[in-house]
Amino acid sequence: MPWSLTVGKIAGTAVRVHVTFLLFLIWIWAAYYQQGGASAAWEGVVFVVLLFLCVLLHEFGHVFAAKRYGVNTPDITLWPFGGIANLERIPEKPSEELVVAIAGPLVNVAIAALLLLFLGTTIDPAALMKIEDPKIDLVAKLAGANIFLVLFNMIPAFPMDGGRVLRALLAIKLGFARATELAASVGQALAIVLGLIGIFSNPMLVIIAIFVFLAAAGEAGHVQLRQVARSALVADAMITKFESLGPQSRVQDAVEELIRTTQKEFPVVDGGGRLRGVLTRDAMIRALKERGPDTPVIEVMDSEVPTIPARSNLEAALKCFAEQDRSVIGVTDASGRLAGLLTTENLGEMMMVRSARAGSGFGPWGRAART
Repeated sequence: MPWSLTVGKIAGTAVRVHVTFLLFLIWIWAAYYQQGGASAAWEGVVFVVLLFLCVLLHEFGHVFAAKRYGVNTPDITLWPFGGIANLERIPEKPSEELVVAIAGPLVNVAIAALLLLFLGTTIDPAALMKIEDPKIDLVAKLAGANIFLVLFNMIPAFPMDGGRVLRALLAIKLGFARATELAASVGQALAIVLGLIGIFSNPMLVIIAIFVFLAAAGEAGHVQLRQVARSALVADAMITKFESLGPQSRVQDAVEELIRTTQKEFPVVDGGGRLRGVLTRDAMIRALKERGPDTPVIEVMDSEVPTIPARSNLEAALKCFAEQDRSVIGVTDASGRLAGLLTTENLGEMMMVRSARAGSGFGPWGRAART
């Protein structure tokens, strides 16, 4: 993820810290310094670091629960508003998603229980709710913060943990797609309420509300795309009318085609009709500036473009897009010749057309979700 620093790797999962989190620590130091000087400032920073260690353990609760069902997690990123575990996929069995969703908050329950056990009977229950008071014992504030994390994360605002629990329970009766749509709508409604509360109390709640609202719409759109993909073939979505280049073509030839057509990606095809690579518009312009119009396209094209058979299920293409991090995939016929191109743009267009034909609202609250 841009603007994030990798600080380590645990069980195959990279732990990253977004630069805004470091700025957040500086702000915490300054805020506590104004209240009680340098000692209070450093104690505040230590508290926040320990709190986010608990957040990290929370995310690893999700990671290890997901790994139990064969789902890997490439990375976890810590932000000022919390942590995000980037799971490769969300288990679609309601029972599995329920376990993965609740595993994180259960980690915080365990941490809070251990800290309360350490404090014993000397702790005043009221002190657990005063986590911003510099006079409260650090362990007590940490215990109270973990209790707050449990309660906050279990709010049914999809895609937070509580929202995922809600979707898992709804999916038992309604199916994954419909449950996602309802959970996303509930999550966005709660995000609006959270944002309004944040305007009058805590600006951080506004940031969280915006994240929840956009993330709910994004994941709902992604789930709908997967539903469409399962009932379609790659051939249904591929582009069949396009201009191609030969291995002997020059950048100038590509520039002429760029001006004459609306294409952004030009496949380079050999005499046997097989894909050799793809020349993108950006690579074309860069080569024109740096190397000149007579540069062979074969020297500046992307030669690692993946291909997929036209009769493959469209869901396999979605997986290919995600794993290869490409905006275009070559589509081949039974003999291995190039039959078409599949781009993220025309894939999204096909999704919108199919949804319109079905007469559905398409996305939470009846809006067209963007892919």
